[in-house]
Amino acid sequence: MDVPDDLIALERDAEDQRARLAGLAGAEWEAQRLRWREAAAAVQAAITAHAEATGVNRYELEQAVKRRVRHEGPAE
Repeated sequence: MDVPDDLIALERDAEDQRARLAGLAGAEWEAQRLRWREAAAAVQAAITAHAEATGVNRYELEQAVKRRVRHEGPAE
């Protein structure tokens, strides 16, 4: 499946925001968690929009994006 670069970039940003939670506590953790949730919501919205616009299966697209980012797998 062809995965657009903009979806990869959004997912990488969300993963980066999640990783920044490590070692934080209290208000800092809560603020970072909010940044992560906002980034994750942006990814989900972009995946949904792309799937609707192109007619691809949304779930399969999301999984392809996650594989590319989290496992640095090749484009299918």
